[in-house]
Amino acid sequence: MFLLNEKFLQQITFILEIDKLKTVLRKTRILNENRFENSAEHSWQLALAAIVLSEYANEKIDVAHVTKMLLIHDLVEVYSGDTFHYHKEADETLAAREMEAAKKIFGILPEEQGKELLDLWIEFENQRTPEAQFAASIDRLIPMLMNSHSGGKAWKEFSITSKQVIDKNQHIKNGSALLWDFAQELIRGAIKKGNLS
Repeated sequence: MFLLNEKFLQQITFILEIDKLKTVLRKTRILNENRFENSAEHSWQLALAAIVLSEYANEKIDVAHVTKMLLIHDLVEVYSGDTFHYHKEADETLAAREMEAAKKIFGILPEEQGKELLDLWIEFENQRTPEAQFAASIDRLIPMLMNSHSGGKAWKEFSITSKQVIDKNQHIKNGSALLWDFAQELIRGAIKKGNLS
């Protein structure tokens, strides 16, 4: 007979709690339906994109490390909600709320595991390692890709300008110069099509 120990119960509790990420809606629309993606879908797509595009990182990276980072980086939204990328600077409480949420969500896990994931989340937020910089590049590129292939729906809906897109996403180049070149092509194409002012 299988006996449930405290560590196992903490891990199961965490797995059940992160299911809430599926209910957190973002401002990017999915391509084949007229609805916003949720944060769980976003994280899944980023992890796969990082695996597929890892060869374009500026430096040699540990792809498994990047993938783990991308799978956990938005878990704080279970408690803090999603803040639209183009509104983050206006939210003076965001950093504190997200840190509190990170401690709460990762604190569900056994201490050692929780610390490992909290450290990964902080690494992503600080963007000082090649892995974090590449993860951040993917995190910004994929919404741009979705917007450019959906006729700029979210950009238009929220009156986002090309200057905002450039200013808020140019850190893509820190993780991948090639992906930043591609992102700029997406921006130019969106402007040409009238999908971005």
